[in-house]
Amino acid sequence: MNIRSLTRGDGVVIGAAVLLLIASFLDLYSVDGASDSADLPNLWGSGPVLLSVVLAGIIGAALVVVSKGLPQPPKVVGLDLGQFGVAFTIFAAWSALGNLFDVMGGADNGSSSDIGVSPGTGLIIAFIATLIMAGGAVATPLVPALKGALVPAPRPQAPQPYGAQPPGGYGYPGAQQPGPGQPFGGQPQPGQPQQGQPQQGQPYGGAQPQQAQAPQAPQPPASDFSPFWFAVPVPRPLFAEDGSRSTIAELAPGTWYLAVEQRGPALVAQTQDGRRGVLQDTSGIQRG
Repeated sequence: MNIRSLTRGDGVVIGAAVLLLIASFLDLYSVDGASDSADLPNLWGSGPVLLSVVLAGIIGAALVVVSKGLPQPPKVVGLDLGQFGVAFTIFAAWSALGNLFDVMGGADNGSSSDIGVSPGTGLIIAFIATLIMAGGAVATPLVPALKGALVPAPRPQAPQPYGAQPPGGYGYPGAQQPGPGQPFGGQPQPGQPQQGQPQQGQPYGGAQPQQAQAPQAPQPPASDFSPFWFAVPVPRPLFAEDGSRSTIAELAPGTWYLAVEQRGPALVAQTQDGRRGVLQDTSGIQRG
């Protein structure tokens, strides 16, 4: 699971799920006139509240988060796991609201307030948590502030040009290496001709006569494009290179990808597992 693909909206959903889990261990209802030492049940003591509020909310949050971390989320009856998760969170908030109005359900044959029973701390906090959870799950694709990466990716190091060498020094390919019998530094020994001096029978400057070489074919001009790292602001599909509309991956915010080629306004990107595809929407990308 790629944690860097999670957004701020996913962080809201995760925080609300933690709050819901804590609320499940608090009182389900309170009774007027009951002493502080009275043993009142928590949310785990009511089957309808446990299934329709606590477990439905936690399962919905898990589906929303897991669907963002998978490269290719599986589909159930044509729907993504994330869509099922959003539906679960809305159902949990709706069920919590119903239990607030009648915390005793059908056990009292009337209104709970008539017998002095009111929603407990756990049920109230559970309703707030499921409401935040459902709001975060629904608003994440719609609100730009919630689409940002939850964990920002570290900036990658600038790639070295192919064939780049370190500065001049010992072992540098461009530096002249001392020959046999010559000390380091390239100073000539007595009796040895210096470089550039003419030898006997050799023209001044040490130039050797060369035969005329055949003209070489002109080389095509080098492309100005250089590979670079980039990150997308929102999840965007990566299409196949053959020009079809099939999606091979989804680029997630907070992850750095390598652009290896440019095709007009589009980029050919490479994922961490080596897959290549065409990113057609390059607006707002962040270059590394």
